[in-house]
Amino acid sequence: MTGGTETLIAPAMRPRGRIAQSVGDSLVVAQRNLIRMTRIPEMVIFGLIQPVMFVVLFSYVFGGSLVVDGSTSPQAYREFLMAGIFAQTVTFATAGAGAGIADDMHKGLIDRFRSLPMARGAVLTGRTLADLVQTALTLVVLAVVALLVGWRFHEGLPKAVGAFGLLLFLGYAFSWIGALIGLSVRTPEAATSGGLIWLFPVTFISNAFVPTAGMTPWIRHIAEWNPFSATVQACRELFGNPGVVASEAWPMRHSVWASLLFSLVILVVFRTLAVHKYRSAAS
Repeated sequence: MTGGTETLIAPAMRPRGRIAQSVGDSLVVAQRNLIRMTRIPEMVIFGLIQPVMFVVLFSYVFGGSLVVDGSTSPQAYREFLMAGIFAQTVTFATAGAGAGIADDMHKGLIDRFRSLPMARGAVLTGRTLADLVQTALTLVVLAVVALLVGWRFHEGLPKAVGAFGLLLFLGYAFSWIGALIGLSVRTPEAATSGGLIWLFPVTFISNAFVPTAGMTPWIRHIAEWNPFSATVQACRELFGNPGVVASEAWPMRHSVWASLLFSLVILVVFRTLAVHKYRSAAS
């Protein structure tokens, strides 16, 4: 009887593998952050207001003033615009990720996590996964608003889903940049400022809001090799929206593969740096 009991208990008492532990711990931290978001609904509401304002303002202020594929039609610009607004929304979530991690550091929550027998990278992975869920919800609302103002996708639902997948992958990769910034500053306010200041040139020196054809040649070259632009171009192709640029730049000619490659490189590099920074701060 005793031998049988020991046989049943022993497997349960064996330590989990490192990968299994890391995944489990990351999901627990992600759940903690998602619960926190539901208890502070204004975080989600304010996160929705800004992109919705961008959609409405850009659609009705610039619609009809810019030439897209030879047309000044407001409808053409709205369809051109939306891939850029979607991409801007997922990347601007980076600032929130950095501020959240900086806030946890400032309040000493990270110190409490360090005292637990959990995977070191799980704290950051859980946080970024929770931000990914919030970003996905924001994209759903934003897509509904876009449909209301006249945006449409024309290449079928599977390709549209693929485009949103590329957007979420880009947003998740960029969230690790925010995580690194959040670990590198002393206050949440500094993390918010640091998380936004570099995003403006990344999003505006791109093909998001205006065609690159009219840009100064050296700026156009930067814009066409911008990872942000690759995702925007890929989304326009997959949505069947106007504004797909005929360019010799590799990211523009192979935008889907370029988007995947750029996002993967950003994810690997900045996750490695962020986890190293976290371990250094925790030591």
